[in-house]
Amino acid sequence: MRFGAEMRRLRLAAQLSQTAVARRLGCTQTQISRLESASRTPSRSDAERLDLLFGTTGNTSFVRLYERIIAQPGGPIWFQDWIEEIEPTALILRSWDPLLVPGLLQTESYARHVLSQEPQITSQEVEENIEARVQRRRILDRDDPPLFLTLVDAGMLSRPVGDSKVMRDQLDYLLEVTQHPTISLQIVDQRCLLGLLGAFMIAELPNGQPDVIHADSSAEGHNSADPSLVASIWKRYEAIRGWAYPDHMSLKMIQDARQKWT
Repeated sequence: MRFGAEMRRLRLAAQLSQTAVARRLGCTQTQISRLESASRTPSRSDAERLDLLFGTTGNTSFVRLYERIIAQPGGPIWFQDWIEEIEPTALILRSWDPLLVPGLLQTESYARHVLSQEPQITSQEVEENIEARVQRRRILDRDDPPLFLTLVDAGMLSRPVGDSKVMRDQLDYLLEVTQHPTISLQIVDQRCLLGLLGAFMIAELPNGQPDVIHADSSAEGHNSADPSLVASIWKRYEAIRGWAYPDHMSLKMIQDARQKWT
């Protein structure tokens, strides 16, 4: 539906008829009509030709929309806009997690044990979600990665997820990845009660765009650029950060915890 709506919007803005677009795509006017009404699934060729015709101005990329259509779900629909539109463009990502290692820093085995606890989830869905998480993590490996600043409750270090090997591997990975200059992980004292309402993320975007927040709940997450909500999350983040140990102390806590998982 979004592919078709964007196609119609750009076609009308360019003052082109469906027949004119059909000629450029090498198809019929009926096929164009079906694409715009979302009654026909586009092909990669359709997407590539539309990008050539209209350009990839703004946030519209028909190839990206096509890939989203054919991709395995890999996660809840309400999170797709965040991982496809917000995270990849952010300059700085800040996160708070009161329970687990943040998704962007989870190993595959750790993520598999977390995701497999979802009620009625199939093994195939678990693997699809893991693959989506791996794909999402690639933003940290780019030549121009965002600065990722994460706060995690100290209970994460002792909360068993899988067996001891899963925990050792996960903590080893945290020790490794936090050596990267654009990644900071701080452990938050368990006496901090300010963040128990749930996990959240704050994205600082380029070109003066307003910050966007993502807040989790047990039912559905929520993305928002509403100034009052963003300000509220910022205040909570700073209050939680006041309970965080410095980076070097946090790393020592991870090292010590790692030794206990034998």
